[in-house]
Amino acid sequence: MTRPAATVRHHRIVTTRAPAALDVRPLTPARFDDLASLFSQGGDPKWCWCMYFRVRGLDWSNATPDRNRNGLQELARRRPAPGLVAYRGGNAVGWVSLGPRESYERLEHSQVLAPVDDTPVWSIVCFVVARTARRAGVASALLDAAVAHARAEGAQVLEAYPLDTAGGRVSSASAYRGTLAMFQRAGFQVVATRQFNRTTPVRPIVRLDLTGAAGRSPRERTARPRGGRRPLPARE
Repeated sequence: MTRPAATVRHHRIVTTRAPAALDVRPLTPARFDDLASLFSQGGDPKWCWCMYFRVRGLDWSNATPDRNRNGLQELARRRPAPGLVAYRGGNAVGWVSLGPRESYERLEHSQVLAPVDDTPVWSIVCFVVARTARRAGVASALLDAAVAHARAEGAQVLEAYPLDTAGGRVSSASAYRGTLAMFQRAGFQVVATRQFNRTTPVRPIVRLDLTGAAGRSPRERTARPRGGRRPLPARE
């Protein structure tokens, strides 16, 4: 499958892929209702509001959909944005949650996904794609946008915890972390594997160095915008 190209313009990532282009933007208060419309389609996002990795213990056990929604809405007012929203035809069709690893409390206390080393990293923890937009490259486009966004915000290493689907297909609900193959196509490399016990799946940890040429995805390294110059990431 051909992956969509991405260019960055004032933190706007425009991806080109038939049948329609994606416009990927950081989540802000003004875009929160658009994301809410996507999450309202059902599944875990309808009650989780992508807060699972940000809280733990009793804070999560006592959480409600309204409380989770308020938590994400508060994060939308801060910088860096807690994630990116993908639009197609003016409608939100995708979401990716990313940010400094320390902003995810559950990750900070996880034994299985404990830090690989002392390197400061940004983490990608979740993808949401509208049911009507699945199998159309939206998650791959969001990953390209996440790489560009993290680099523009000054991140040096981007890390993720994808699902290895080599053993067969999995449900869309189970693939919210993204697939290992998708990350590897974007240039990420496995730096560690973890397993809670012998009966649980092995969890790969992947990273992409965002510094220099090594931090550009294979598509970014080969694509050239019109005029021969590559646009530089800029803040809004």
